[in-house]
Amino acid sequence: MTKKEQTAAAYEDEMHLQLSRLKHRLEKIKEGGGAKRIKKQHDKGKLTARERVDALIDPDTDFLEFGSFAGYEMYKGYGGCPAGGVVTGYGRVQGRLCVIVANDATVKAGAWFPITGKKNLRAQEIAMENHVPIIYLVDSAGVFLPMQDEIFPDKEHFGRIFRNNAKMSAMGIPQIAAVMGSCVAGGAYLPIMSDESLIVEGTGSIFLAGPYLVRAAIGEQVDAADLGGAEMHASVSGVIDYKCKDDGACLEKIRDLVGRMPEKVVTVYDRAEPKLPSEDPNALLKVLPADRAKPYSGRELLAAMVDGGEFTEFKEDYGQTLLCAYARIDGWSVGIVANNREVVKSGKGEMQFGGVIYSDSADKAARFIMICNQKQIPLVFLHDVSGFMVGSRSEQGGIIKDGAKMVNAMANSVVPKFTVVMGNSYGAGNYAMCGRAYDPRLMLAWPTARLAVMGGAQAAKVLLQIQVGSRKAKGEVVSAAEEEALLKKITDRYDAQTSPYYAAARLWLDEIIDPRTTRNWISAGIEAATHAPVADWKMGVLQT
Repeated sequence: MTKKEQTAAAYEDEMHLQLSRLKHRLEKIKEGGGAKRIKKQHDKGKLTARERVDALIDPDTDFLEFGSFAGYEMYKGYGGCPAGGVVTGYGRVQGRLCVIVANDATVKAGAWFPITGKKNLRAQEIAMENHVPIIYLVDSAGVFLPMQDEIFPDKEHFGRIFRNNAKMSAMGIPQIAAVMGSCVAGGAYLPIMSDESLIVEGTGSIFLAGPYLVRAAIGEQVDAADLGGAEMHASVSGVIDYKCKDDGACLEKIRDLVGRMPEKVVTVYDRAEPKLPSEDPNALLKVLPADRAKPYSGRELLAAMVDGGEFTEFKEDYGQTLLCAYARIDGWSVGIVANNREVVKSGKGEMQFGGVIYSDSADKAARFIMICNQKQIPLVFLHDVSGFMVGSRSEQGGIIKDGAKMVNAMANSVVPKFTVVMGNSYGAGNYAMCGRAYDPRLMLAWPTARLAVMGGAQAAKVLLQIQVGSRKAKGEVVSAAEEEALLKKITDRYDAQTSPYYAAARLWLDEIIDPRTTRNWISAGIEAATHAPVADWKMGVLQT
């Protein structure tokens, strides 16, 4: 085995270790509220949220779940909230790509935590951006009352869900809601503001106020079935369109309804016959070093990701710390902007550090992004970025205006944008490479990702200097041992906050994925985007 092969094998081993950790955490999350609560669900004749999704989607197709880590290691004082208490993702129903939202009643009876609201809104946002159908499988006790102040009154809180229902209806985006358990209080508006609604006999119920609240409020004694059961709403109130005998029949009815929808491809993106990148399915696992400071070839990474390993590089010898290339992913034509971690020489003979964006690379990327918008080619951003170059030479060379030019072009892009954080995603580099604030259709990360305002080592030293300086200003003596202990404490806290799991828990990322599935995610994202129109492309004011 050559030295290069040994190195690749070592990188693959480390990646497999990271993937094993990812798989273990996902398995735990997918247990929801645990075995006892799952059994309780089954005893009522109900399927769990994940079982419902599996039964709904087409056989032998994958459910691309996003938001799996929502709420991860949050709300410990309330026993946690696995997956935010709701399952969301892309699923294929009767061949049609749909967004699916399924409340997990094994987690606090499907109650809405703050992160639950944020996750539901993100699912609706994805459906709205791409004009794809959205299916709600409702089984929720409503707002989690101990945290009502963080989920009820603000613009991006619970009520925004119903605003989006109304907006999507006006946009012609199909919405189907199935009441498969509780649907109470304000949440009762969601199925009724959808285009079509279903309810399961015996387990489904809809009312603005339950029997106990009705008795307390107006003194009326009424049971749940008469107040808001399937039979009443199907035959008396007319609130429900379809009554179903059980979960299975309900999901089959949804499949029938989706199968009758005409599919409208609004924007045609170029697609050829897909090709695999390499004969080695693990080629993409062998590129990134375990040591984040080590350089590696961005071109080698692209070759392991794109169809046939083939790409056409734009301005190959200019601004080499950013790679801009045309390629195909699962047949789709894409423009790729990727950080290159190699140490290279600029055209002026100066050394440039890999992963850093210099003026020439920012200038190149801005032009490439504009060309892709002109040609209506979707954009893929691959992050391993330390930020923009600093120092007097860079400032005098206009790094700020060149960086602003790149951000302007990227922010005003109208073609679908997809972001994958593979390694570092620090500071303004995160922004320029289409971070969450810049509306990527999907924001994905590998387990090797890190997101922060700056690297951990630099940040910890800055914070240490501030804290030590403050104590010394008060006349306190700080020993070398105390400084070392303080540095470790700061570094550990900062490292925890830069983890992709920390970011995914707060939905700064849509999902942490196995690198080998990157192509599947981007392909599904572009397919979804074909159902939405592309806006007219305009640029802001640029300093030249």
